[in-house]
Amino acid sequence: MRCPLCHFNGTRVLDSRPVNEAKSIRRRRECEDCGHRFTTFEMVEETPLLIIKKDGTREEYSREKVLRGIVRACEKRPVPLEVLENIVDKIGQELRSSGKVEVHSDEIGELVMKALYEVDEVSYVRFASVYRQFKDINVFIKELEELLSNTKIKDCP
Repeated sequence: MRCPLCHFNGTRVLDSRPVNEAKSIRRRRECEDCGHRFTTFEMVEETPLLIIKKDGTREEYSREKVLRGIVRACEKRPVPLEVLENIVDKIGQELRSSGKVEVHSDEIGELVMKALYEVDEVSYVRFASVYRQFKDINVFIKELEELLSNTKIKDCP
C-alpha cells in the first residue's frame, strides 16, 4: 500500500476490524518511511448481476425493486417487513450463489412466488396476478383452484 503523504510503497497494518456488518475491513496503517498513519477499507468486489427482462433489455439487479414489489403484494396483510426483507435477502443470495452473471426476470418472479406462497397465500395470489398478467377471470380462478387444492393436500394429516 502506498503512503498518501510521501508515496513510499511500504506500510504496516496497526489494527484491523470488521465494519459495515462484516462486509468490509477497516485497516489502520502506518508508513514505514515517514510514519504517517492513515485508514484504508477493504471489501469484496461483487460482479454486477444483470436481469434480462421480458422485452430482452437488461438492467442491474435491484434489491429495492424486488422488495417494493413484495411489499405492494403484502399491503394490508399481517406480514412483518422483517419477513419480507429476509425473503429478498434469500433471493439475492440464491441468485448470486448460482454463479450466473445474467438471470431472466422469470426466475426472480418464480422465486418470489414460491416464498410468498409459504408466507401468505393472499399476497401470493396478488403477486401472481400481476406477475403472470392474468388475461381474464378464468385464468385467475384456475390459479385459485390450484392454490386451494394444494392447501387441502397440505392441511391433511
